[in-house]
Amino acid sequence: MVAEAKKRVQNLTVDETARELESADVLLVDIREPGERAQTGVIPGAVEAPRGMLEFWADPTSPYHREEFRPDRRVILHCASGGRSALAAAMLQELGYTDAAHLDGGINAWKEQGKPIEDAAG
Repeated sequence: MVAEAKKRVQNLTVDETARELESADVLLVDIREPGERAQTGVIPGAVEAPRGMLEFWADPTSPYHREEFRPDRRVILHCASGGRSALAAAMLQELGYTDAAHLDGGINAWKEQGKPIEDAAG
């Protein structure tokens, strides 16, 4: 399933993701669980949206919709290593998101390349 999702979505490298985050209207979404975030840290500026809540928060017709999620906005998802985020980006496309991508390699690749991480508490 992950391999199929990666064929349908944009797979960004760490450097591509870092460059895109310089734009004011890019939403970086961390779909890991709170325990993972606490243990590993977070990419500065990432919005927390655990994978189990993503559809509810991203769907504009859901009573749980969060305003930062807009189908016309550039959205980059990440998880620990890139599997869950590829699946989630494909799901966002099904919800009508026209510019969803994911960080291939996830936060693990981000950390390996020396990019900034902060404590989950901010």
